[in-house]
Amino acid sequence: MPETRVLVVDDEENILAMLTTTLRFAGFAVASAATGGEALERAREFRPEVIVLDVMLPDLDGFEVCRRLRRDGVDAPVLFLTARDAREDKVPGLTLGGDDYVTKPFDLDELVARIRVLLKRGRSVRQPGERPKAGQVELDPDTHEVWRGGELVDLSATEFSCCTT
Repeated sequence: MPETRVLVVDDEENILAMLTTTLRFAGFAVASAATGGEALERAREFRPEVIVLDVMLPDLDGFEVCRRLRRDGVDAPVLFLTARDAREDKVPGLTLGGDDYVTKPFDLDELVARIRVLLKRGRSVRQPGERPKAGQVELDPDTHEVWRGGELVDLSATEFSCCTT
């Protein structure tokens, strides 16, 4: 059975090394990045199933990295990892597409458990043009179209929005 792919992004070398080692020991395939730009590149190449993403990075902040990943169709769960613990910091990260938020210092066992929970939710990387399916219904989030049994369903923007939330 292939290992679950986790991308770890943190500019602190010691945290990056600790997380990479811990996650590999826990049975994950791990790629790492120390900058936002590197994270975007690694996400395209590695196709992670979950991303552990520091908020404070030297080039792009983690929130911008998450925005760009979502824009590019990467739907892997994002667990923000940061020293920022104020509500004003957490809410924007969760509303722009983050799935969880852990503050430093953190417990490694808890972090691994949170990653496993995110993976159970069944989200994955969606390639551009790939349409999620449920039974006979196909959804194209890029073109805002819905098909049922291979036939295009005529929906207004409001109706499409209701069926995707």
